[in-house]
Amino acid sequence: MNVYEIDIMMKKQQSMRTDTSLVALLQHRAERMPDACAYVFLVDGEHQEQALTYRELDARARLIAGWLQEHRQTGERALLLYPSGLDYIAAFFGCLYAGTVAVPVYPPSRHHRQRLAAIIQDAAPKVILTTAEWHEKLHNDWQENNGGNACIWLSTDRIEHSEAPDWKPWVPTSDSLAFLQYTSGSTGNPKGVMVSHGNLMANQRAIRAAFQHTDDTVVAGWLPFYHDMGLIGNILQPLYLGTAAILMSPMAFLEKPIRWLNTIS
Repeated sequence: MNVYEIDIMMKKQQSMRTDTSLVALLQHRAERMPDACAYVFLVDGEHQEQALTYRELDARARLIAGWLQEHRQTGERALLLYPSGLDYIAAFFGCLYAGTVAVPVYPPSRHHRQRLAAIIQDAAPKVILTTAEWHEKLHNDWQENNGGNACIWLSTDRIEHSEAPDWKPWVPTSDSLAFLQYTSGSTGNPKGVMVSHGNLMANQRAIRAAFQHTDDTVVAGWLPFYHDMGLIGNILQPLYLGTAAILMSPMAFLEKPIRWLNTIS
């Protein structure tokens, strides 16, 4: 076997190891390209940037996962109650790292409140992940409207290394449930679709092939993170490619649509 054949074989073996789940893939990115930018979030839709490297995202996911494992949330459902932002992304991967089933939703508003209530009733989450700001805004209202439902709350932006339990590596299979994707509820109550790790990886391969993405592809998007295209297209596909995503909130786009075109440029 010559050097070229050995190189091809090693690349195939590496692909097999990292193509099993997003957990394995993020760990691979954090190990091989730790300081590469994974996500940029434009807080104001234009200039105010927040960013995460692959190393930082992996570290944040481990912190959140360690807390979830310590509180016996492996296999349970976790409601992701965040506005668009990097905290949402870290929490989603924290759930994947812990084997906790993520339930992506959007913080309640007059428009979203009925949909959120239907999702909560159907998913029966055991833990609510959010930021300290939204915890303060929502907790009392939650207690009042959910009959004192004994959900555990975690402000993921306040977890520190010194207080977080060590993460115990969890290896999902292709059949392991990754998250629940809820329909819009525009024609009836939202319905949850069970999405496995195998589903996600197959979908990522299909997206890359259909869009002819490469290692040089950069994603720029504004869709909400609980939305199928916002999560699977704008967040997970860049990780799958090993490239960067530049994201903004839906409201930033709606207020001034030219922001999206400027970001693409």
